[in-house]
Amino acid sequence: METFPAEVVEKALWWEGHIFEVLHGLPPDAGPDAVARPEYGPDRSLTARQRAKAAELTAAGHAVTASTLAHRRRRYQADGVLGLADHRPVRRTPEFGTVDAVVVAAMRQAVAEAVDASTRAGTFILWRTGEILRDAPEGQDVRLPSQRTLYRLLAKLTTGTHTFGSAATRRSRAHGALAPFGELPAFAPGEVMQIDSTPLDALVLLDTGVTGRVELTAMVDVATRTLTAAVLRPTTKAVDASVLLARTVTPELMRPGWVDALRMSRSVLPHRRLLELDERLAHAAARPVIVPEMIVCDHGKAFISRNFLSSCRFLEIDLQPAHKGSGFEKGHIEKMLASVATLFAQFLPGYTGRTTDHRGRHPERERLWSLLELQEILDEWVVAKFTDRDLCCS
Repeated sequence: METFPAEVVEKALWWEGHIFEVLHGLPPDAGPDAVARPEYGPDRSLTARQRAKAAELTAAGHAVTASTLAHRRRRYQADGVLGLADHRPVRRTPEFGTVDAVVVAAMRQAVAEAVDASTRAGTFILWRTGEILRDAPEGQDVRLPSQRTLYRLLAKLTTGTHTFGSAATRRSRAHGALAPFGELPAFAPGEVMQIDSTPLDALVLLDTGVTGRVELTAMVDVATRTLTAAVLRPTTKAVDASVLLARTVTPELMRPGWVDALRMSRSVLPHRRLLELDERLAHAAARPVIVPEMIVCDHGKAFISRNFLSSCRFLEIDLQPAHKGSGFEKGHIEKMLASVATLFAQFLPGYTGRTTDHRGRHPERERLWSLLELQEILDEWVVAKFTDRDLCCS
């Protein structure tokens, strides 16, 4: 009875007093000289006493029938006060009902095998569960429940796992960090910066004269949301990440053909005070120069290479790789790369769309930019559009 709530124990003891009077004619607290009431006298049968007690309790506001009283009396005679207690507050229903634990374990294994595989339907998981049971010695004598029960079990085991959804999301959930995680807070420029690369959603004319895709590698400052540098390469290598870092910490010089409105001297940046630090800013474009204190990256070979690590160590920059499969830990750069597709790439000739479902017919037949030309356009766009957009938002 110690495992029951106090109100449940009190109710059970209340029932015990009434059942005791039905059985023995006297309540448990009766004195030695007490005499049974006529309706509970020794000349009355047990059935008559139960009817009298049911009528008494109903008149007192506790509606109960004689059959219910008889049921409680039998429980009291079998288990004592414990039989009168309400077991619902402490009753533990098995998590998966009456399904055998071996079946649950087999289905868990089938769901786990589906993490890194292509997305399949529930019928495959059920089939795979049967195969696992057939191969397991302890599953030889296990009888599978009905298909409806198996589907209910499958729904419980796959809640939040994306087993039948996006394969990328499924892998991210399964292989993500187990410890507490999240983005690092940043309150000053350069305190936390993020770097990443992604294929550009546009075709370009490579140096070999062949049409192909290139990768965009960029770095963003978390505190100011500033895109500090972006480079295009056929394939991102360690040296490209170091070049990106170098462009981040050096001024972006004005190019021939750029309008004077893009000069740093024409922007809201503290141009005159910065001239004392670096004379190159007199001819620089309006792109902030931010020296990182910490860079957050993924586990791409270019970012955890010896070359990039040496560059960060030389500049006394802490490199912090995110947990594997946890892209949300560097959400600012992920969002920024998606914005480049919306704000920049879709206006280029040869735009391919973000997936094959969005790709048009023969984008390679359009008049494409070369890689060097596209890099020039991207540099100008970062200063003219993206940086101006960030400064306005900040």
